[in-house]
Amino acid sequence: MRIALIGYGKMGKSIEAIGKSRGHEISFIIDQNNQDEINSISPDNTDIAIEFSQPDSAYNNIITLLTNGVKTVAGTTGWLDKYDEVVKLCNDKNGTFLYASNFSIGVNLFFELNEWLAKKMAQLEGFEVKMEEIHHIHKKDAPSGTAITLAEGIMNQNSSKNDWVNELTNDPSKIGIASIREGEVPGTHSVHYDSPLESIEIKHIAHDRKVFAEGVIKVAEWATNETGILSIKDFLNQD
Repeated sequence: MRIALIGYGKMGKSIEAIGKSRGHEISFIIDQNNQDEINSISPDNTDIAIEFSQPDSAYNNIITLLTNGVKTVAGTTGWLDKYDEVVKLCNDKNGTFLYASNFSIGVNLFFELNEWLAKKMAQLEGFEVKMEEIHHIHKKDAPSGTAITLAEGIMNQNSSKNDWVNELTNDPSKIGIASIREGEVPGTHSVHYDSPLESIEIKHIAHDRKVFAEGVIKVAEWATNETGILSIKDFLNQD
């Protein structure tokens, strides 16, 4: 598989190492120093592009790749207000696009557990939910895309919650998310349900960013043979 890497920070370098260890070729490495070269990426020289750049450049990168007919897997967060435009372009081009806020297989199982618990807790009185996410000091967006996905999962199962806010709150209609940036933490996410009598907490802790890179490569290997708007759920539910 020929992979174009869009973004060459710590995550990009980890994806490169794992991709090569699995026998894949890196066709392009695009970062801030050679951004214009993204226009040269095409199906003739690349089987799939993996986009892990920055929130302010991700959308334009994805549009360029899909316009050029390049299958694309994206993990950059912070641009999702334009997600519908990407979906339309992908469908117009009969292309392939997959976005995920987190490529850890464990986190995606955590998403399913989160929705199951949210459905159960919505039937109980006296519990309030709050969330916390902890990441390294280099992460620019807050809350994390993973935290937003968790909050959306809760709202899908609990009609009394209609939005999230990036702070702890006493508003019963909102889900408060505390964002903490410290050290080199790869990522820790927790969901807390508290009542005056007891508490329930579910948590996912990433010990090494390699878990995300390995997940990206496995998803990309699968996506090269697929068409359309894809999701991690499609990957996990394949026969």
